[in-house]
Amino acid sequence: MMTKTHHHAIGIRRVYDPPACGDGRRILVDRLWPRGLKKAEAAIDLWLKEAAPSTELRRWFGHEPARFDDFKARYAGELRAHPEVLAKLRALHTAQDMTLLFAAHDETHNNAVVLRDILMQN
Repeated sequence: MMTKTHHHAIGIRRVYDPPACGDGRRILVDRLWPRGLKKAEAAIDLWLKEAAPSTELRRWFGHEPARFDDFKARYAGELRAHPEVLAKLRALHTAQDMTLLFAAHDETHNNAVVLRDILMQN
């Protein structure tokens, strides 16, 4: 699922899915390394742990869809407190297409969805 802004796309994809030719730069945005995935098989260009939600926020959310709206607001607040992380991602996005990778099973309620939406706002 790719979304176009300007002329570069921001996609989101489970890190366990095979890479696609249109992925561009593949960036893992989880704080923890995905279970059972060997680094040599991951096809990740950058692991940006600092773009992930805090451990406390991740544990509180627990991938509960009912908490997603609150999670989005809290996660956006964490990202605003670290503008250098968003600046780095925006710079990467300006240069080429990119895909934000996540390990969660839920492809609708996860941090990569929120992060993509925030990056698309500007």
